[in-house]
Amino acid sequence: MKLTILGCYSATPRTFSNPTSQVLDIKNHMFLIDCGEGTQVQLRRQKIKFARIKHIFISHLHGDHFFGLPGLISTFRLLGREAELHIYGPKGIKEAITLMLKLGDSWTNYPLIFHELISRESELIFEDDKVEVHTIPLKHRIYANGFLFKEKPGERKLNIEAVTRYGIDKCFFQNIKNGKDVMLDSGEIVPNKKLTFDPSHPKSYAFCSDTSFNTALVPVINNSDILYHESTFLDQHEHLAEKTGHSTAKQAGKIAKLANVKTLILGHYSTRYENMESFKQEAEQEFNNVLLADDGKEFEF
Repeated sequence: MKLTILGCYSATPRTFSNPTSQVLDIKNHMFLIDCGEGTQVQLRRQKIKFARIKHIFISHLHGDHFFGLPGLISTFRLLGREAELHIYGPKGIKEAITLMLKLGDSWTNYPLIFHELISRESELIFEDDKVEVHTIPLKHRIYANGFLFKEKPGERKLNIEAVTRYGIDKCFFQNIKNGKDVMLDSGEIVPNKKLTFDPSHPKSYAFCSDTSFNTALVPVINNSDILYHESTFLDQHEHLAEKTGHSTAKQAGKIAKLANVKTLILGHYSTRYENMESFKQEAEQEFNNVLLADDGKEFEF
């Protein structure tokens, strides 16, 4: 699992920082999460292939989280894209995007499929044989969702020494990796546990931005491997966090602790602050394993 931060600052773009957007590379999927202004440029800067992006998840309809989307959709068209593009976001996103395409006479030459979200409960919105994606209802000034990306358990790993010792033919290997026992010619049944090793632990990534301090999301993200949680403000501006529907770094640490996650990544910093280390220090008052997002930063798990 690889996470690339394209932008992680709140509100207005600057020459040296970008609003929210990130790419999650998981089980051969490249998911784009939010699409603030400048996302296209950041994708090119990070040498991420546009063609690999087939699913885009938009948390909410504030500009710093989706104003880069119309331009990206248009660029896909100019590049001759043919593959489907699926966009998951709040109800209204289809109207907003298609109106711009209509007024500019710029309809896509590829299938553009919208999945509009209205539920205030967590729901499964994407699933295949490797990954599933659930919404994480957030508490913001407008309807907003985070997203929980979960790997599905992989095949069991073949114990070559054991299958060789039992003289098991290769034609049975796939069934063994699928968890089945094997009956030998003698009639003896060899339990699967003797022939395989456990698969790698399936990883999970929870994206939570923007939201005020909200313990209701804890059951949804419980035991996640990685949590990205907004930390727009430091503790001295907690009153602003409450007023604007955002969180402090310390509150993000509290959520990480309550949800028993393994790693917390902070982001969505207000541009009023110059020292990002202060966010880490305040979150660490509640939770130990804290990392700081920054534009262009990559995390591999």
